Amino acid sequence: MDREVQIIGGGLAGSEAAWQAARLGARVTLYEMRPHTTTPAHVSGELGELVCSNSLGSNLPGRAAGLLKQELRDLGSLLIQVADAHSVPAGSALAVDREGFAVAVTARIRAHPYINLIRQEIREIPDPEAGPVILASGPLTSPPLASAVQELTGRENLYFYDAIAPIVEAESIDMSIAFRASRYDRGESEVGDYINCPLTEVEYTTFYSALIGAQRVALRDFERDDPSFFEGCLPIEVLAARGKRALAFGPLRPVGLHNPHTGRRPYAVVQLRQDNAAGSLYNLVGFQTNLRYGEQDRVLRMIPGLANAEFVRYGSLHRNTYVNGPALLQPTLQHRNFRQLFFAGQIAGLEGYAGNIAGGWLAGVNAARSLRGQDGLVLPRSTMIGALMHYITQADPQGFQPMKANFGLVPPLAKRVRGKRARREAYAERALSTLNEWLTAHPELRANPDALPASLE
Repeated sequence: MDREVQIIGGGLAGSEAAWQAARLGARVTLYEMRPHTTTPAHVSGELGELVCSNSLGSNLPGRAAGLLKQELRDLGSLLIQVADAHSVPAGSALAVDREGFAVAVTARIRAHPYINLIRQEIREIPDPEAGPVILASGPLTSPPLASAVQELTGRENLYFYDAIAPIVEAESIDMSIAFRASRYDRGESEVGDYINCPLTEVEYTTFYSALIGAQRVALRDFERDDPSFFEGCLPIEVLAARGKRALAFGPLRPVGLHNPHTGRRPYAVVQLRQDNAAGSLYNLVGFQTNLRYGEQDRVLRMIPGLANAEFVRYGSLHRNTYVNGPALLQPTLQHRNFRQLFFAGQIAGLEGYAGNIAGGWLAGVNAARSLRGQDGLVLPRSTMIGALMHYITQADPQGFQPMKANFGLVPPLAKRVRGKRARREAYAERALSTLNEWLTAHPELRANPDALPASLE
């Protein structure tokens, strides 16, 4: 193969795409504009940096997110392998030391002899006729490149707003008030994987009133026309505005938890999840926010146990860009009119870290196949990856929004299974069995992320 695969963006999708294309023998040039050109959310120049939560979601095979990650393991995903190696305690979820994870991803990409990493902002879409191009520029695509995408597609980009949760130093949490526990004791450690800050009804009401009245960061001019938010990552103050009990029945619900200091179930609970391997940092689960920093400092200290908390990062809000996948893309993630142009990750309409990795995996594999003159692959719809790719490319284009993995996307089971848990497990069993059969026809794609092409071994 004389030509190469060009990939724009070194986030989760771009890094995974680069690795998968390279392990199939393709020469890859991976462009990442950071650290020379920054974004409103990133803090480093490392590849695969996680800018929101440090959790990749459930690891349970009977959960959609857990099934998705297991499929990626079976398919030899580099980033899931690195995530497993840099995991931190998070009950049944896969959470990572975000710095260790990003550093390791960068090192693996740099070390691959078929991948050339170039730190440069790409402002125009390379000519796909010269070879496959994967746009994996992510939700924070730079304005010049976003304009180029808009010009190419002939349609306005869709977008939503995404918010980041604050992080505090673990030692600054008052454990005489807070307590360690996982819901229903579903944790790996004896003491519990989460730190819980309990609120009485009076404390909840006081906190809620302060949150509702707090000042937010003003949206910029280009953001004011349509201040819409993605439902899966609502700022805490937006969710609170839906009603006084919206938080108590949402991210602050106390089910499965009892306060060992009082022996009673709290009225509401703010959970904090470990954010790094050392266990020195914890993020506030579900507390993505666009409040002014001073207001965050004032309001969040009203949470019991956080009065003297040391905040190492406050929450923030940024605009995420994505294309109308159902109008533009095939299930192979190829553009309908430009078959050597691929979209991967959140710009393709995928939501969630593992979903973005899955998009990168598929785009990287199909770009390498394109170099060989082979048709792109489509995974079976009964797999979670196949169902996701089908949705973002075949859904109703009107009002399209990014989608996370969920069992509502997969075809129904052949036989009725009673009970939600049993039904989910049946979906997962079917998906993994189907994927195994599919891999029999494509053995080169089976899990072996360390393997190099035969010519290099």
